[in-house]
Amino acid sequence: MPLQLATARLTLGPWTESDVDAHRTLVAERGGGMPSVEHNRQMIEKQRAASARTGIALLAVTRRDVGDFIGYCGLTVGRASLDEPEIAYELFRRAHGQGYATEAASAVLDAAITTGRKRLWSTVRPWNTPSFRVLEKLGFERDHVSTDDRGELVWLTRSLS
Repeated sequence: MPLQLATARLTLGPWTESDVDAHRTLVAERGGGMPSVEHNRQMIEKQRAASARTGIALLAVTRRDVGDFIGYCGLTVGRASLDEPEIAYELFRRAHGQGYATEAASAVLDAAITTGRKRLWSTVRPWNTPSFRVLEKLGFERDHVSTDDRGELVWLTRSLS
């Protein structure tokens, strides 16, 4: 998977040191407090190491016109597998409702197709209606529901053939 992607409005690329503070703020938007700088650096370093090992990545998303970090999008093993990875994305609330998630995820989907993979997965909490809309636009379909320690999890899949 290419580690640099571009769309009309966005650039998706490897994490940089300047993304650390912005990513901390993004994580804090979920609730549960702000992670420490060191904890966040370790999370990003784990992403870099996983990418080097697997050839897939969660990429930092920046707006081309402003150059600001607005979130991340990419492929990860997550709850799936390397052969059938999970597409994942998270954007700042201020970036919601502007089509950025669909635009970024579409670029990642196109990149995934070029890897020869046959299928992608995504997992979404039942309350996350905007993510369901993004995935529906990309052709994902509900597959099954499971439960983990945080509650229900909806699994969606998309064939790449």
